[in-house]
Amino acid sequence: MNDFSKTLIFFGIMLIAIGVIAAIFGKIPGLGRLPGDIYFRKGSFTFYFPLMTCLILSFILTVVFTLFGKK
Repeated sequence: MNDFSKTLIFFGIMLIAIGVIAAIFGKIPGLGRLPGDIYFRKGSFTFYFPLMTCLILSFILTVVFTLFGKK
């Protein structure tokens, strides 16, 4: 197997694992409503951008991929 196919298999397994965890545990408490998330509501218009949530998830994924990546 070449590196590309191994990478696809890895990401597929990770997506399945995340799906199973989400199905079992449901919503992670506090995630998505953190201070720094942009939430704007005016009448029937709602704008929500989870800025802080994205930053935290990006940091966690960076640490995980750095620790378990190729050296």
